[in-house]
Amino acid sequence: MTGPTAPTGLSRLAALHGVATSYSPSPDRTVPATDAAVIAALAALDVDASTPEAVRRALTAREAVPSARLLPPTVVMWRGGASDLGAAPGPSSNPGPAPEAPPPWAGLPPGTRVRVETEQGERLEWELPGGQGESPRDGGETGPGAATEPGAAAPTLPLGVHGLRVETPDDRTATAHLVVAPHRLPPPRAKTYGLLVQLYSLLSRRSWGMGDLGDLAELAAWSGRALGAGFVQVNPLHAAVPKPSDGASDPSPYRPSSRRFPDPVHLRVEDVPEYAHLDGAARDLAADLTRRAAALRESVLQQGQLIDRDAVWELKLQALELIREVPLGPGRRAAYNDFLAEHGTDLEDHATWYALAERYGPDWHAWPAPLRDPASPESARARRELMDRVDFHCRLAWLTDAQLAAAQRSARDAGMDIGLVHDLAVGVHPAGADAWAQRRHFAAGMSVGAPPDAFNARGQDWGLPPWRPDRLAESGYAPYRALLRALLRHAGAIRIDHVMGLFRLWWIPEGRAPTEGTYVHYDADAMLAVLALEAHRAGALVIGEDLGTVEPGVREALQRRGVLGTSVLWFERDWAGTGRPLPPERWRADCLATATTHDLPSTAARITGEHVQLRDRLGLLTRPVAVEQAEAAADVSEWLALLSRLGMLPGGGGHEQEEIRAVHRFLLATPARMTGIWLPDALGDRRPQNLPGTWDQYPNWRLPIADAAGRPVTLEELAASPRVHAFMDVFRTRTAPPGARPV
Repeated sequence: MTGPTAPTGLSRLAALHGVATSYSPSPDRTVPATDAAVIAALAALDVDASTPEAVRRALTAREAVPSARLLPPTVVMWRGGASDLGAAPGPSSNPGPAPEAPPPWAGLPPGTRVRVETEQGERLEWELPGGQGESPRDGGETGPGAATEPGAAAPTLPLGVHGLRVETPDDRTATAHLVVAPHRLPPPRAKTYGLLVQLYSLLSRRSWGMGDLGDLAELAAWSGRALGAGFVQVNPLHAAVPKPSDGASDPSPYRPSSRRFPDPVHLRVEDVPEYAHLDGAARDLAADLTRRAAALRESVLQQGQLIDRDAVWELKLQALELIREVPLGPGRRAAYNDFLAEHGTDLEDHATWYALAERYGPDWHAWPAPLRDPASPESARARRELMDRVDFHCRLAWLTDAQLAAAQRSARDAGMDIGLVHDLAVGVHPAGADAWAQRRHFAAGMSVGAPPDAFNARGQDWGLPPWRPDRLAESGYAPYRALLRALLRHAGAIRIDHVMGLFRLWWIPEGRAPTEGTYVHYDADAMLAVLALEAHRAGALVIGEDLGTVEPGVREALQRRGVLGTSVLWFERDWAGTGRPLPPERWRADCLATATTHDLPSTAARITGEHVQLRDRLGLLTRPVAVEQAEAAADVSEWLALLSRLGMLPGGGGHEQEEIRAVHRFLLATPARMTGIWLPDALGDRRPQNLPGTWDQYPNWRLPIADAAGRPVTLEELAASPRVHAFMDVFRTRTAPPGARPV
């Protein structure tokens, strides 16, 4: 089968499996997916569509499923409304109850017996009356083994992931996972502002060559107490893929080995309790490592060297090996055992991968064939043989978790209402721990990316294997639930990178260009229900990064469930009307408002036009530099003119620091519930932390925070900087300059 348009049979088959046969890069344009992309995506879901006959067989099999199976593998119910969860009143705090889908037993014949085994250990049973399909409501017992009379109303179900079983009068039965989630997450209790920082870039005088969790705790304590900040948002702290023997590790925090456990490279070694009990030769070795770490730190701060994660980890690993030899006290041993019991097989698989990577290298595809399957007898044998190393990596996960907890305590003790905001990357490295341990949940031979759009005509391939929506549903979304619980352990909020991925992802067949992919849809209702449930349990907020091309209805669905969006000043224009900058009163309330992100130019670079000069030096421009500069200058001028008209820019501009402050005065004037301050903006740093579309041309993810002259600045210097304090006065006083008019 060839040609740009999928045949009717293939289109029907694709639709039944959530595989798109076209996409719309803009409202007025639809682009068909190639047959090859559709067939490859179906193959990754174990559906053979390679020939017309195969398509007919697959269609027959798939169309028989609804009649043979009374329930899908996972079903969702939404319980209550925002008022039930204590939502604070305010603009857009509750868009009103949306029409919910009927309960999963709707449409089953009268007399069907329904049984729910709750995760709390209760068993609830009832029989559907003639008017089946009504939502659960109060009524009947809800204790273990409770049952209602035939025809009685369904009982209220507790929040959680439960087992559902139905039996029809003609003896047909079905089981499913039942997710009962809160209707909507509450918004922040009050408008708040906080810092956005790439942790590795924030060095202190105690850092070992890159920012660590001790620095994070200090930053949270200082910004909460001295600046009145309500949160600190950091880059993903996920565990990275180790350095291969013949090269360097990938410095990107958005392509981790595992999203389930944090990276021990962020440990503050001296804060590990056992460090203080090193003695003799071990203490001397640790002192030498500390001196070498100081030299590494100074090479970054004083000599202009880049942050070298691999060199930092080499030193920390040696120190942690020494610390491991110090016996744990009874209380510490009990805490470690509790951690092992709580995380169980997930932690053991994670640590096993790292132990095997030490022996066979950091790409499990190159390991001996039997070890590529975590459930094989050979993998079990290797786990036993390497138990000492498995235990070591379990210990590292525990130590890192403890310091994350300490950082969040530091934030809350400093008066932060939210505290730490952790970042969830879109996916994981195909060679890493998660892709090995959860291989059956990932689509083999596929990579996640983005289709061509106005900003990138060739599309993007992010090199991340996607989760299989069918396997997620079969498991009751168990890997997704565990991931969220792990990330929310020590967080007041989480940011979800490319939150549109909860709805669909662009799948690219291995070896093909990004243009030759197609979208595969996920059960967004289930993905959002699990997200809302786990965030509710943790008492945390959720922020979705919804920048770029967003499918119609996605932002509305997220907002309906209480997921905050992300609004970047330079992109907020009246696109449906004049195209001019959007005045503050027209911004959405349910969002994190900011001037920039880690993937965008700093505010100083945008105002001065240095971001265009940088891309020109690197040969990244697709148009003449004069055209790019003129367009960028016009964009900035239009915004500065609005700030001046609003009285937020005294003198009408011309002073870089005052213009940066004015941008942030504007953000505070919007109804946005959260305002994010890109920490380098407070210093006038002109360099982006990441320049999309580059690899070796630019030192992505390796730059320390610096001042306007490019001189690296320590946490201690930042806290004492007059420029930083003058900048933060905008937030601490929340007062406008003289002559500002109300908005």
